[in-house]
Amino acid sequence: NTPVGEGGASLSGGERQRVSLARALLKRAPIVLLDEATAALDPHNEAFVQAAIQRLMQHSTVLVIAHRLPTIMAADQILVLDEGRLVESGTHAHLLSLNGRYAGFWHDRQRAGGWRLNAQAKPC
Repeated sequence: NTPVGEGGASLSGGERQRVSLARALLKRAPIVLLDEATAALDPHNEAFVQAAIQRLMQHSTVLVIAHRLPTIMAADQILVLDEGRLVESGTHAHLLSLNGRYAGFWHDRQRAGGWRLNAQAKPC
């Protein structure tokens, strides 16, 4: 019984994503297309959306378009596109073993994930 406003105007982006996924779960849609479903989410909402995607995958064909690799790691089949062309396909483990475009992207993201901006105060 929470007022959400016209078109969910009072909901955050993550809350709107969760409502959309809940609708897909309730509808039991045979095919669900998710375009960057976790791209703009905070870690709290991302965890909920990831769990919902896993539930959707139990009874639906779920097509996920994503740049954030953790979103697709558990997929049955990952298709890697480069400039609109299919260059690799397989599971996460298979694509890593190919040491190709996906593996390079994965390793770049792993290195970037540990990067932090640290300001060190210098005495005046």
